[in-house]
Amino acid sequence: MERIEATSKKSIEASKMVQRVQQKFVRILESVSNSMGFNNQFQRIEWYRESGKFGGGVRCTAPENDIFNTGSVNYSQVQYESDGNKALRSATAISTIIHPKNPHAPSFHLHISYTEMKAGEGYWRVMADLNPSITNEENTPHFLSCIKEVSDNYFEEGCKQGDRYFYIPALERHRGMCHFYLENFKDDNLAEPFAEKMIQCYGDILKTSVANSSITQKDVEVQLDYHTLYFYQVLTLDRGTTSGLLVHNQNDIGILASLPSHINRELLATWVSKSPTPQDKLVNRFLDVLPKTDVCPINNSIKKELANELREHYKQFPEALKLQASGNIIPPTVQNHV
Repeated sequence: MERIEATSKKSIEASKMVQRVQQKFVRILESVSNSMGFNNQFQRIEWYRESGKFGGGVRCTAPENDIFNTGSVNYSQVQYESDGNKALRSATAISTIIHPKNPHAPSFHLHISYTEMKAGEGYWRVMADLNPSITNEENTPHFLSCIKEVSDNYFEEGCKQGDRYFYIPALERHRGMCHFYLENFKDDNLAEPFAEKMIQCYGDILKTSVANSSITQKDVEVQLDYHTLYFYQVLTLDRGTTSGLLVHNQNDIGILASLPSHINRELLATWVSKSPTPQDKLVNRFLDVLPKTDVCPINNSIKKELANELREHYKQFPEALKLQASGNIIPPTVQNHV
C-alpha cells in the first residue's frame, strides 16, 4: 500500500519539514530513555486515508517502560488533488503528545500544520504547551523563555491565544502552565525553527525531570487526576481532535494518542454536572463505555469506542461544535474535508 502525496511545492516542503522534526524528536526522546537505562525504540505505525488515495501518515509510539505513560509523534498529510469536489488541496502536520510516567515530568504537546487550498491560499497552525501534573518552578519560565526566543514578535499574541484556547470554562482553569497558539498564520519562516526549539527545550526538561526519583503515592494520585483533566479537555473542547475524528474514522488511534493511559473515572463523573448542555451528555457517553474501575485504563479498543461516541454526539448535537475551544480565528477544518 502506498500513500499518494500532495504535489504542490509548498506542501512538499511542509511534508519534508515535519518529517524531519518527527525524526529528530523521536531521537531526542529515545536518547532520554536510553540515558535512564531503557534501550527500547519508538514503534513506527503507518495509516492510510482511503487506502492511500488521499494520503495518510506515520505515528511513532513510545515504548512501554518507566519513562513514558503514553507518547506519540505523528506525521500526516491528507491531500485531495484528485478529488474535484473539495476545495482543500492538502493538510500536512506534525502533532505530538508526550505523557511521562514520572509525575514530576510535565506532559508536552506540539502541533505544527500547513493547510493549502486549491485556490492557492495557504496558512499555518503553530501550537505548543507544557502541561505539568505537579508544577515545577524552573520548568515554566524555561519553557516560556524558549518560546519567546524563537517566536520573537509573535510571543505575546501566541501566548494570549494559547491561554484562550486551552482554558476549560467548566473547571475554571487552564489545561497547562504555558500555552502558545497561532491560527491562520502566514509567516513561512516560523514553523520549523519553532518546532526545533520546542522539541529540544522539552527534551532538556524531560531529561532533568525523570531523574527525580522521589515519588510518593500522593504524587501518583495527583498525576492521575491531572490526566483526567487532560482527557476531559481533549474530548470535550479540543477543536483539532474533534475535527479529526469527524472528518474520517481511519486514524482514530492516532488522533487519540493524545490521551493518557489511565484516568480517574470517579473524578470524571463529578464533572458531568459542571459541563454545559449538551456536553454533559457527551461526558456521560464516555462514562458508559469506560471500564467500571476507579483507575480506568484508556487502551486502543476504548479509544475506538470513545471516537464513535464523540461522532454520534455531534451528529445529534451539531450546535455543540460552537462550544469547542478557539483562538481568535475558527478554522473550517471539517468543511474543508467534506
